[in-house]
Amino acid sequence: MAKGVAPFSSAELFKSEGALSKPKATKSFYDSHLTHEAKVRKSSSLKGAMKYFNKDVISLCGGLPSSEYFPFEELAFEIPTSPTFVPSETKVVRGRKYDVADGKSDFDLSIALNYGQSMGPPQLMRYLTEHTEIVHAPPYSNWDICLTQGSTSALDIAFRMFCSRGDALLTEEYSFSSAIETALPMGVVPVGIKMDDKGLCAKNLERKYGGATRPKILYMVPTGGNPTGATQDLQRRRDILKVCEQYDILIIEDEPYYFLQMGPYLSRVQRNGYSNGETNGHGNGQAATHSADMDLGTFLDSLVPSYLSLSTSGNVLRMDSFSKIIAPGSRTGWVTGSADLIERFVRASEVSAQTPSGFSLMALYKLLEEEWGHEGFLRWLMNLRSEYKHRRDGIVEACETYLPRDIIAWDVPRAGMFHWLRVDGRKHPVYKAREEECKTENERKQLLLEIEEQIFVAGTRNNVLVARGSWFRAEKDNAGLVGEETDGHTEKNGYVEPGDKGLETAIYFRMTFAAAPMGQISEAVRRFGDTLREEFGTN
Repeated sequence: MAKGVAPFSSAELFKSEGALSKPKATKSFYDSHLTHEAKVRKSSSLKGAMKYFNKDVISLCGGLPSSEYFPFEELAFEIPTSPTFVPSETKVVRGRKYDVADGKSDFDLSIALNYGQSMGPPQLMRYLTEHTEIVHAPPYSNWDICLTQGSTSALDIAFRMFCSRGDALLTEEYSFSSAIETALPMGVVPVGIKMDDKGLCAKNLERKYGGATRPKILYMVPTGGNPTGATQDLQRRRDILKVCEQYDILIIEDEPYYFLQMGPYLSRVQRNGYSNGETNGHGNGQAATHSADMDLGTFLDSLVPSYLSLSTSGNVLRMDSFSKIIAPGSRTGWVTGSADLIERFVRASEVSAQTPSGFSLMALYKLLEEEWGHEGFLRWLMNLRSEYKHRRDGIVEACETYLPRDIIAWDVPRAGMFHWLRVDGRKHPVYKAREEECKTENERKQLLLEIEEQIFVAGTRNNVLVARGSWFRAEKDNAGLVGEETDGHTEKNGYVEPGDKGLETAIYFRMTFAAAPMGQISEAVRRFGDTLREEFGTN
């Protein structure tokens, strides 16, 4: 492994023999899916010159500042230790400017704080390659990795790689708002696919694809979806993958919540009856909560397999991030996919995001590689999902206690950080008073949108802030609300369910159980319940 400044790297350097022996991906999406902009990018001349650099070369080529003038001699981090991760058991780790030259480490500040290659330093590339094999074991050999400045920057690059102005982008009917807001100014048209309680539906995907357009990209958050909290089970993923392979659709798998798969909700009484956790909801009865003695294989087996682990064709670009599992301010993530697509991603990164911050790279290296290792990181993730499960159970319990069930409903999220609430707009006094004025479906949607805003503003007056469902609607021209006619189905809780043909008049709100302390979460739910009762005139 090269340890100097700005060395080239690749997952290929660090794969196991087993990974290298697998067959190559069955398809190449280079010619069929890349935009003209992505195809014509050349490698950076200055970064490319670094391949000639070695310890005997005197370089007067690149504009790398001298590390002598970096005003940081040492960084120290106090971190929790595995497997307990409690505040009373911490350790201080240190990284100095010239640890590599002094033989004390494989990574130091003179390297981390200088310019680097856009795929990332080999020290972290090695760790993430091993992590990818452990967790996902991609079924083909020619995959690669590129570090990113979080998933939002990665999305911007990916959309530019695959979508030209006027192209359609398939996504969940309710999708990550920043993804939609990234695509729209590019002239990319989001096409929302109807959902059920397990997320995006394969049959609805195939039905939407069979229209006049031929979209080539599907963007999803399959686990703990933002905003609905829906999680696709294994069969659902296989069904969607089959449709995508049939129609040559490339999947962008955005998975910041992948390790927060927490299983079904248990009431307080039920929770008190379990001393070491509860089943994870995937039918195998394995424990979903953390234990220092829990087998790592059991933890990994409890996770729904990723699209990356299922696709043999190479039609998946997976996005991971440390934002939800370490810290958002690290601004560090990574993308994994077939080598030809990752090579193009690297080229785009060279002239945009370049690399994550050197301070973040240093901190992550010290934490993950030198201290926790793979076992420690997985145990951290086990502990983290246990903590978020406790929060999830707490917000659901607060909803059961404080929200008026005659006008509101929900499905318990099995992963992620979000709780999706459905309010029956037909019961609002304004809707009852003005329903007859609505001569068209667009007028009905606009009325529901006004009521949504009225409830949102009323909540702010009661000092509670929740997200409006319309912010996440993929097809913004639909007034941001459910209410369109369905083919033999009606929608409930944001999902398609069998029922009589008709119109749904739901208004949605998203709560997160991640941001506030548990006591404040319960109080916020109480305030939102009071807001709904005031707005709807109920007890």
